[in-house]
Amino acid sequence: MTSRDNIQRDLPDIASVAHPDHAGALDWVGMEGIDLPIRYADSRDAVMTASARASVQVDLADQRARGIHMSRLYLLLENTLATQTLTPSLLCNLLHAMLESHKGLSTCARLRIEYAHLLKRPALVSANAGWKSYPVTIEASLIGGHFAVQLGCEVKYSSTCPASLALSRQANQQRFGEDFTRATPTHHAVKEWLGSERGMAAAPHAQRSTASVRVKLTAGFELPVSELIDAIERALATPVQTAVKREDEQAFAKLNAENAMFCEDAARRIRAVLETDPRIAGYHIVASHHESLHAHDAVAVVSKKFSG
Repeated sequence: MTSRDNIQRDLPDIASVAHPDHAGALDWVGMEGIDLPIRYADSRDAVMTASARASVQVDLADQRARGIHMSRLYLLLENTLATQTLTPSLLCNLLHAMLESHKGLSTCARLRIEYAHLLKRPALVSANAGWKSYPVTIEASLIGGHFAVQLGCEVKYSSTCPASLALSRQANQQRFGEDFTRATPTHHAVKEWLGSERGMAAAPHAQRSTASVRVKLTAGFELPVSELIDAIERALATPVQTAVKREDEQAFAKLNAENAMFCEDAARRIRAVLETDPRIAGYHIVASHHESLHAHDAVAVVSKKFSG
């Protein structure tokens, strides 16, 4: 027997001793806010490493047990997530290993991982590109022998208000009528007027907005993080940009004019995309428009077969 074994044998283990005054099962016991690296596949199937924060718990089913073995959970996380790429099968095996390490104590396990998913995005027109960071949350659970995975992400986009757009067009009409009330304008005169300051009587308000989407994954599929982000951005059509030259900014302005939307429109656009994806068994969508017109946000929420 090594000296290390002797030290471990001699150290007191208070957690293994039943509490003399209190007993009873507990729903969840574990740790939150664990910092560690994870490995994930990006849109090109290249493996990336990110700084993550994890939370892990098991139930305490043994009513007489004082506590669980938190160090066992921590070491399982550290030895698994830092060395292997995130997949549903990896998470399922990890949760089973957690329960195996708590045989006789626990029957259920759950894990939550939060990290920033980096994707490189091309500019709309110019030959430039830049990186965007998307907050991602992965939740896995093993309860009653049933394994489940939920995936969440946040996507930033621009939303131009349809009402403000219509009011701006009306203001432009009124000014046009005022400026040309006594003359029939020529093509050249109208073109010059549209390019002048007089040709923009009002500008519609737009704002940076956030789509927070959580989905319940169907069994048998991999983690479609990049695909989910791409689908949401395509549905909204106005995701925020990275590298921007003047030609990109003009293209973005055109996209905003072509895709004016209330928060209700944004939520419905995202729902329409998720409804057609066989990998998604349920969803929870929150479209938040951080208004520039007033100090409060406009929010739309829609869910289907989703809890938690």
